[in-house]
Amino acid sequence: MNKRIWSIALLSAIMLVSAGCGQKPGAAPETPGQIAPAPGESNGGTSNGAGNEAPETDMLTENIAVYYTDPEMMELIEGSAAITYKDADDKYDAAFKALQQSDDPNQIPLWEKVELNSSKLEDGNLTLDLTIPAEANLGAGGELFAVDAIKNTFFQFEEVTSLQLTVDGEQVESLMGHVELENPMTR
Repeated sequence: MNKRIWSIALLSAIMLVSAGCGQKPGAAPETPGQIAPAPGESNGGTSNGAGNEAPETDMLTENIAVYYTDPEMMELIEGSAAITYKDADDKYDAAFKALQQSDDPNQIPLWEKVELNSSKLEDGNLTLDLTIPAEANLGAGGELFAVDAIKNTFFQFEEVTSLQLTVDGEQVESLMGHVELENPMTR
């Protein structure tokens, strides 16, 4: 019986050792002229062009001021958010998304239920096309704060000289029926 246990143990050890032999997955063959690094060393960042480098991201990050209201909807509150975007066109979408969310329970987003269909900056005029569902209606005070919040958020960008809000592609006099809009709003 003792001999049988030793045989099983020896066979298991041989299997473990032999499993460690052979070509390792992911090991790339050396390219002629390339010096392989010693174990524990890097190759100094040189690449043989075979995809050894991690892809670079072209994402930009910017900290911006974002405007919310307090839980009682009595005042406009300035908060901050870090937005991440690929290019200038994507920047305004990211800023709008920041207006829609807050991690602070004392900073209530006024644009949370509004959908941004598109944003376009042309000659300093930023046009935001929105869809405003009935559940996004905030009443007169809330609508006034929402308009101020969007103006303050987007006019912090130097390149934005005017802001045009449209609803489902149409210019409107009011977003929710309480506050008359300037078409376009200017600084």
